[in-house]
Amino acid sequence: MSEIAIVIIGGLLVYGLLMASGIHVIHEGYVGIYKSYGVLQDKLTDPGMHFRIPFMQTYEEVQISVQTDVVKNIPCGTSGGTLVYFDRIEVVNKLRRPFVFDTIKNYTSSYDKFWIYNKIHHEINQFCSKHTLQQIYIDEFENLDEELIKSLQFDLTKWAPGIEIISIRITKPRIPERIRANFEEMEQTKVQYMISSERQKVIRVRCRLPRSKN
Repeated sequence: MSEIAIVIIGGLLVYGLLMASGIHVIHEGYVGIYKSYGVLQDKLTDPGMHFRIPFMQTYEEVQISVQTDVVKNIPCGTSGGTLVYFDRIEVVNKLRRPFVFDTIKNYTSSYDKFWIYNKIHHEINQFCSKHTLQQIYIDEFENLDEELIKSLQFDLTKWAPGIEIISIRITKPRIPERIRANFEEMEQTKVQYMISSERQKVIRVRCRLPRSKN
């Protein structure tokens, strides 16, 4: 075999390997989005096998199925100056397919860092700064998830309408142990008071009942 033939065969092998490296798979629940020389393209690909030009195009998988972002260990100071921590807040959300290109173009593929992780930190701190520890830990806690959904969705509708907040799950905040013990003692006292009040009502009702004649 001549040297020219060897060079040609070698070149074809290298070309074939390069072309093979451009084959990629987009998985279910995702779409593929591409950049040519760093410029985002408005073409999206569906799940399946696809081809990109090596060295000229790059691609990313963008999730469009329902996903859960978990924001952890959020510190916040109450209006009274007590520092508490929300250990875990789960944000169930979805990026709608027709808005993928605009969302990625405006906020990159890490859009959830800006609109969910950072936003949750901001909203929690805003909430804490306006409420007492009693309100945060007991009085207003059951409404906090709904307040967060409203606040996040309001800004998203204006700036990033493709992101839909489906639900938010929040764990009870972690507060100083001494204060937590006081809250538990208060709750137990409240329960005992309610039980005592109910017993008094029963006794009063019984006292009003006419006695049966033998």
